Amino acid sequence: MQALSLHRHFFTALLSAVLTINAYAGASRSPSANNSGKPVIEPSSPTYGGFTADKLQAAVDKAYATFNALDEGKNADYIPILTETLSNLFGVVIVTPDGKTFCAGDVDYKFSIQSISKPFTAALVMKETSPQELQEKIGMEPTGLPFNSKMALELYEARSVNPLVNAGAIAAVSMINADSEDKRWYKVRQNLNDFAGTELRLMEKVFKSEYDTSWSNRGMANLLYNYGRLYCKPEEALRVYTKQCALGVSAKDLGMMGATLANGGKNPITGKQVLPKAHVPELLAIMATAGFYDESGIWMAEAGLPAKTGVGGGIVAVVPGKFAIAAFSPRLNPAGNSIKSMKAIRQISGELGLGVFGANPE
Repeated sequence: MQALSLHRHFFTALLSAVLTINAYAGASRSPSANNSGKPVIEPSSPTYGGFTADKLQAAVDKAYATFNALDEGKNADYIPILTETLSNLFGVVIVTPDGKTFCAGDVDYKFSIQSISKPFTAALVMKETSPQELQEKIGMEPTGLPFNSKMALELYEARSVNPLVNAGAIAAVSMINADSEDKRWYKVRQNLNDFAGTELRLMEKVFKSEYDTSWSNRGMANLLYNYGRLYCKPEEALRVYTKQCALGVSAKDLGMMGATLANGGKNPITGKQVLPKAHVPELLAIMATAGFYDESGIWMAEAGLPAKTGVGGGIVAVVPGKFAIAAFSPRLNPAGNSIKSMKAIRQISGELGLGVFGANPE
């Protein structure tokens, strides 16, 4: 009996030891506890503007797949060299305020920035002077007319009424504080570099093609000077403006420029405060009302995002505080807006419910 009792005690002790060891091992493997007995909080997946990385990449991939085969529209031809860009190129990108990039397609291809440069030079004017001075010397009202309209100069007593159409953009270049053309160009280019977080190179062939045929813009520059609404010599303003439009960017570059605005004016990569945070809402308001030329009202009703488009085929849209969406495709509609880029950004905005006035359903 004594031997049986000893055996019983031995097996009880052994079982107790095994259970203790297993319990300890299980606790050490558990995601909700550690050796001290305190709960361990599992790190959650990072989100960007309230969306997971998978969700944003899926939205980009879907937009690219949906519109990649679309062949509507045609390249801009009033700047001869733009007809040489391959019409089937297409890229879509989202860039977050911390520089995270989600992309699909031809997002590294370099094309001329064209009119997308305009709000960023307007930002430089705001930074050097004030939004009030920009409003007084140029204006902030949409013209309701095409971006290259000369009629607007005669219809409106203020002559230049918005920095995002050609006349107002040439005037914005003339407002930069500079005592020479070289200094004016340096400041304009460096400002665009700061928004992009990289050096943007001048596309010399684009500049020459555009400048050699810029009779309409030259006429507007001279008219503005005649009316006292240009603030340096007309040809100087025209040359610097044309160079500004001929800078080479990719869809990724545009995304970073937009993400800088989404990030309160601070570049996500360099950390440089390119535009004072207080001025960002005013700039985005101008983009919302005039960024799509004479289709700006339709764009805001459908996509609900402040954006800027250019005849080189690029578009950048800003989701304030969240991220930027950019796209590139050379084929344009009659208003000068990239058809595939517009549709891609519109789809992403609708799918994710991004409209600044409320979700715009896809």
